[in-house]
Amino acid sequence: AALSTPRKADGAVHIDLEIAKESIQKRNVRYDRGGDEHYHYASALIKSMRGSDVDASLYWLCAMLDGGEDPNFLFRRFLIFASEDVGMADPYALGVIQAAHEAFLKTGMPEGFYFLSHAAIFLALSPKSNSTKAIFDLQREIREHGVMEVPPWLRDKTANAKEARYLGRENASDDYRYPHNYPFHWVDQRYLPESLKGREWFEPGSQGREASLWERLRKIREQP
Repeated sequence: AALSTPRKADGAVHIDLEIAKESIQKRNVRYDRGGDEHYHYASALIKSMRGSDVDASLYWLCAMLDGGEDPNFLFRRFLIFASEDVGMADPYALGVIQAAHEAFLKTGMPEGFYFLSHAAIFLALSPKSNSTKAIFDLQREIREHGVMEVPPWLRDKTANAKEARYLGRENASDDYRYPHNYPFHWVDQRYLPESLKGREWFEPGSQGREASLWERLRKIREQP
């Protein structure tokens, strides 16, 4: 209202009740929920959170809300971000965003702004990791080379028993090593098909909680 209201002769801007009401009712004319601007604003919000710029994140969040964006769309984007860009650096981020969304649904507006702000601030300031993208590398592997046969000791025990009786041989499940029966609940055992032995797709980051997960993984991978 202060920017759009003409100045009086004394150079001051005078805002009365009618001007204030008109200003409040105006929407962000640049924002188009069904057009390119919708995607530009959403992209700016995601990239600002990914870049840990909390103020820019709140700015683009407010711009979208001012333009009439559906808060549920924003929470869906927040949920995706929690796994795609925060991921294992803070594996509890998903729960925080889910809780914020549930609180929003129970409360509604205008108090719902608190939960949207809470989610955006939390994600922007969270440690970042995109290691969950490993699943897409595995998808390419399987699509290019197909799915290999399951190692005998990993197959279903009941099905293995039936096959063993039918073929008159030992149950392959007997070769399975139950990790909880070993120190530190770990035992050297091959879980991948023979042709993929030693392959690694998951590349952990070094931020937040993932640093401790990486240390555990490093010790496992270094076992003889």
